[in-house]
Amino acid sequence: MSARTAPYLPEVQSELRTPRLLLRRPDPADAHALRGAIKQSLPELRRWMVWAQELGALEDTLENLRLAAERFDSRENLRYHIWSPDGRDFVGSTGFHGLDWRVPKGEIGYWIATPHTGQGYAQEITEHLTEYGLQHLGFRRIEIRCDAANERSARIPPLLGYTLDARLKNDDVAADDPTLLRDTLIFSRVR
Repeated sequence: MSARTAPYLPEVQSELRTPRLLLRRPDPADAHALRGAIKQSLPELRRWMVWAQELGALEDTLENLRLAAERFDSRENLRYHIWSPDGRDFVGSTGFHGLDWRVPKGEIGYWIATPHTGQGYAQEITEHLTEYGLQHLGFRRIEIRCDAANERSARIPPLLGYTLDARLKNDDVAADDPTLLRDTLIFSRVR
């Protein structure tokens, strides 16, 4: 057992439903849908996600998904893929990262594929995961961190009752240009 885990780990649902979306545990069978969404979204994702600077090979995506499924099952990282309600259209990715089951706490991350942005999906899944984390998983703290320049992401936490805990000045570098320093916003909900 690692130092970041607790003796008791809650049961985690591999599928969740919001009013308009299906959230499902990653699976290597998602590889082509995930790659297609990333490819469509690269120009937008590059600004905010270090991992999205290039598409990468199919084999890398398959390995990423295999590891994501293992980490989900061991409760190290609870990544969910976002799908249309019928499970056919890949909409994005979300989940609980930075888990510490001793507290317990986690950080919600999210990205929505470019063809699906502007429809309120990020807010919908974040609201659902917040309630799921606090009520079902027993989290005492949930964080959302984002680049201060990412105005779209930064709008969501206050709408869902999160408090801005900190603005960390010169905390990171820009995902698409490591010569530029960036501030990080940290929002939280606690119980």
